[in-house]
Amino acid sequence: MEWTFENTISSENELRELIGYPSEIVSKKTIDHIDHHSRSFIEQSPFITIATSDSQGNFDVSPKGDPAGFVKILNEKLLAIPDRPGNRKADTLRNIIQNPNLGLIFLIPGIKETLRVNGTARIVTDPKVLELLSCEGKIPSLAIIVYVKEVFMHCAKCIIRSKLWSVADNSTQASIPSLGKVLVDHGKLDISFEELDESIKNDEQTNLY
Repeated sequence: MEWTFENTISSENELRELIGYPSEIVSKKTIDHIDHHSRSFIEQSPFITIATSDSQGNFDVSPKGDPAGFVKILNEKLLAIPDRPGNRKADTLRNIIQNPNLGLIFLIPGIKETLRVNGTARIVTDPKVLELLSCEGKIPSLAIIVYVKEVFMHCAKCIIRSKLWSVADNSTQASIPSLGKVLVDHGKLDISFEELDESIKNDEQTNLY
């Protein structure tokens, strides 16, 4: 079945007329480094997605998973991701060679929020990095080094809608800062995180659609 679309959005002005503008809280939530909140999330995340594109703008999103903390934090601006054995299609790796820009989403089972990291990448085979990324006695052949440009928490609505963690183990909940806490700290907001958490909770309950 073919579809034709007559009502399309072709400018940001048209888009903003329809959806409006982000709040101050959302506008201020992005930071440019891995802070202690982000570190806590990354160290407990066993699963990420990596978005890349080639030089022609063709996109790919690939999943990667390992024991929690498999993405190593080298410093506040650098992450190291192991490349484990796979199907050798190497979509992500080929894209990085052509275009270093990439985006990451970190997930933790049972946690409704996600962590997003944007930056640039390169592929390395430095032994000291590869040894750091070893697992089950196996050292990866190469690693993706991410130069961090943007870091921010993503709200829980998509996870709630999907019921993704409805039967998940929530044992890590207590050790992950609330979204309100992270937003207040990252945005240096003049509001208590308790108030913001309550506002977020209310929004999750009343404004999913």
